[in-house]
Amino acid sequence: MALGTVAIVGRPNVGKSTIFNRIINERRSIVEDTPGVTRDRIYAHAEWLGHKFNLIDTGGITLEQAKIEQEIKAQAEVAIDEADVIIMLAEATSGVTDLDEAIAQLLYRAHKPVILGVNKADNPEQRADIYDFYSLGLGDPYPLSGAHGTGLGDLLDAVVAKLPKTDENIDDKRISFSVIGRPNVGKSSIVNALLGQNRVIVANQEGTTRDSIDTTFKTEDGTEFNLIDTAGIRRRGKVYEKTEKYSVLRALSAIDRSDVVVLVLDAETGIREQDKHVAGLAHDAGKGLLIAVNKWDLPKKGPHTMHDFETEIRAEFQYLDYAPIIFVSAKTKQRLQQIPKLVKQINHNQRQRLQSSKLNDLLLDATKLVPTPLIHGKRLRVYYMTQVSVAPPTFVVFVNDPDLMHFSYERFLINQLRQNFDFTGTPIKIIPRQRK
Repeated sequence: MALGTVAIVGRPNVGKSTIFNRIINERRSIVEDTPGVTRDRIYAHAEWLGHKFNLIDTGGITLEQAKIEQEIKAQAEVAIDEADVIIMLAEATSGVTDLDEAIAQLLYRAHKPVILGVNKADNPEQRADIYDFYSLGLGDPYPLSGAHGTGLGDLLDAVVAKLPKTDENIDDKRISFSVIGRPNVGKSSIVNALLGQNRVIVANQEGTTRDSIDTTFKTEDGTEFNLIDTAGIRRRGKVYEKTEKYSVLRALSAIDRSDVVVLVLDAETGIREQDKHVAGLAHDAGKGLLIAVNKWDLPKKGPHTMHDFETEIRAEFQYLDYAPIIFVSAKTKQRLQQIPKLVKQINHNQRQRLQSSKLNDLLLDATKLVPTPLIHGKRLRVYYMTQVSVAPPTFVVFVNDPDLMHFSYERFLINQLRQNFDFTGTPIKIIPRQRK
């Protein structure tokens, strides 16, 4: 299900990162009493009273060095292009400033819902003295204290009320998959070739971001897919242009909306560090994954070319040993027809549920095969396993002490699950929990 997106904008040092950390309940953004600390966009998942959404922390808009036009434009691209709702943050202690008015005018022209938060209203007098902020023309100001967390609930109530409603029934009928990768590996060529190969295109519609276009199509067996094309991702350290920064954000959003992710590699240029970064985004999100090696028509072939390339992929992406690999060519259409079939199978695998009786039979056999580890003279004892969720398949293992569950034994249990059940294409999560 697609999540709404909320962006926090404002001038420097009004507490955007503090509020951001409060909302996501962890210290993700760097918080210092110095303007300009947050330079890149920070992206995280958030939830309020059962409403899940994506949250963006942005750098402060500033008038320094006479670059107001460029600065406002750079920051506004996050708010305008990505956000469904914008939180403009001001500061109670300094009152309404000229820069606040400039930002408010920019957001007003964006025609997006804007919720005005007035931070650093730490005492009753400051909370009562916020009437001047009505002059910004953004509706009721919400007094906040990022330091103490007061007032945040009212602000978030207003935010979630403005988030777009999602139709879960539509998303449940379709298998959504995105095509990701570094620039120039042929992602769009694969998308165009897929849609041009005897597919019945149902609809073209804008996604949650301006540059992600969702195309719904059906295959001959009646399966309906939602295909998300994304801009190329570059490693964060190499992302200089703001448009490329936002392409990373858009790709992250596309991954979030996907059931399965198709990672595209380039057969001609080989594996690069950027490929590993891109793959990590999908893996960390717990999505089903298919590796597609594009431009397979270009390399000179020998009897072991495909095997050697696959061996290299497995060596470079050891944590993706569950992902199937397919060698394709968008130019010649080689094996492209297999991508929807594999996506469908991966989606099925990551949504299957296993009976607890089968899991505990497996657990009994596994403990007989490999004894549990002994750590500091204390042995891990496993009692029971049950599946608690899907996509990705997640299993809780009840033990005597979760601290004794060494990662190597957790890996062993995951391998046992893969050997006994078909989890091709999907990561598996093991959660050790103490038996009460």
